Amino acid sequence: MSFEEIKKHITRYRDEGKALFTTSSFQSHSLVLLHILSRIDPKIPVVFINTGYHFPETVRFKDEIAQSFGLEVVDLKSDVPKFMQRGQDGRLLFTSDPDHCCYLNKTQPVDSLLLRHDVWINGVRGDQSAVRKAMKVEQPAPHGSIRFHPMLDWNAKMIYGYQKEYNLPKHPLESNGYLSIGCEPCTRKVDPDMMEREARWYGMNKVECGLHTDLVEKQS
Repeated sequence: MSFEEIKKHITRYRDEGKALFTTSSFQSHSLVLLHILSRIDPKIPVVFINTGYHFPETVRFKDEIAQSFGLEVVDLKSDVPKFMQRGQDGRLLFTSDPDHCCYLNKTQPVDSLLLRHDVWINGVRGDQSAVRKAMKVEQPAPHGSIRFHPMLDWNAKMIYGYQKEYNLPKHPLESNGYLSIGCEPCTRKVDPDMMEREARWYGMNKVECGLHTDLVEKQS
């Protein structure tokens, strides 16, 4: 989807009186959508899902990008305090039940956010996973909201081209071998024989946090 097509969709949503927001992990590839939105409407809230487990480099980078792009970034946190996020053995959930950890810290907070918004602008790309490849540009989400996926047909080469054209900064951990960056306990460096997202939840038989599986209306 081109810049003009993305702008047309957002203008239509605005004309219809819809409440918009986007989410971002502030990885290097995520900045392309943020930069596009900053050129269209920098007032669209950018939600940073603050799990409490992010690399400190990510948090600092988020603040730098917000200032550089002129974005309104909002931290979204779980209502469940960390001392209650423990398994029967007393250990934090990311060590024993990462699915439930993701649910409490990511999926549940965004689900609540969808109650108050109409359109979730989401930067998933079809080349990232089979789950994402099966998505549509516009897709129903919970509570009568819509997921808008403007980057769905973009690939890594297109992302790189945009980054180069606009001289976008890179996440500080990328030069250290981290290409898919999430929560610190569940992220590792990418080995030469690994796909990019295999560095997330390595060895846990898990490839998605739930945002792109649970927060999609099931269609018959």
